[in-house]
Amino acid sequence: MAGEGRVSLLAFLLGVSVVLLPPLVGSAWPAEGSRSLRSRLPLTLALHVAAVNGLLLLLYRAQLYQIAVRACWLGFAFGCGLLLSFTQSAWKHFGWYMCSLSFFHYSEYLITAVNNPKSLSLDSFLLNHSLEYTLAAVSSWVEFTIEKIIYPEMKQITWLSVIGLLMVIFGEGLRKAAMLTAGSNFNHIIQNEKSESHVLIKSGVYAWFRHPSYVGWFYWSIGTQILLCNPVCMFGYTLASWRFFRERIEEEEFTLILFFGEQYLDYKRKVPSGLPFISGAKVEL
Repeated sequence: MAGEGRVSLLAFLLGVSVVLLPPLVGSAWPAEGSRSLRSRLPLTLALHVAAVNGLLLLLYRAQLYQIAVRACWLGFAFGCGLLLSFTQSAWKHFGWYMCSLSFFHYSEYLITAVNNPKSLSLDSFLLNHSLEYTLAAVSSWVEFTIEKIIYPEMKQITWLSVIGLLMVIFGEGLRKAAMLTAGSNFNHIIQNEKSESHVLIKSGVYAWFRHPSYVGWFYWSIGTQILLCNPVCMFGYTLASWRFFRERIEEEEFTLILFFGEQYLDYKRKVPSGLPFISGAKVEL
């Protein structure tokens, strides 16, 4: 693992240490315990964030601090999600979502640090993926909050949230398996030039689908909205993700055909893309 990966792991765990706060303030978080204890929690959280950030400033400078602070915030979100997940409050399922979202972004960076450290950058967190991605995330939070206020029982359909969580776990597992199987061949950016180490991966999950990382991300994204019981965003995410991956797969496959020629065309004929109604690049012979 690259040194940056170890820094990120330490910072992520420091962020997760927020789970230790409720015992320190004497209550379960956040829906249980006395009102006075709950009222102290925001200040306790603020002090925790300030203390951890101060420690990171002492330990790291420049680029390493930028890595550490991002990993730490993701760890903090993961820890807060865990705490919400173990309560019986109306925000329990949102806690599952917080864990899913923060772990996805952190693990993208960590796996890249392990697999392909040469391509590692702050962009490997995928936090600045695109404006559309950010708007999609914010819209899901807004929908959850509005519907929770208007139809609170709508956000308490546990069996539906469990289905969404299982989709999230499946999608996350498939994507990370694809990244690990591809090794240094995996990159978040489509490559326009073939390197000497670039080979066509056809084993493992790539024997099931041509684009397992996209398949995983597709079902992960839809699963997050089923988990939140967000009907509007579930439909929107499905349509937007499908269109994005259709275009992405076509672009990537033209490059792969250029790199590997008949070898990739033969692989394409035998193995499906993995995404519904997406056949990939159309090549006239």
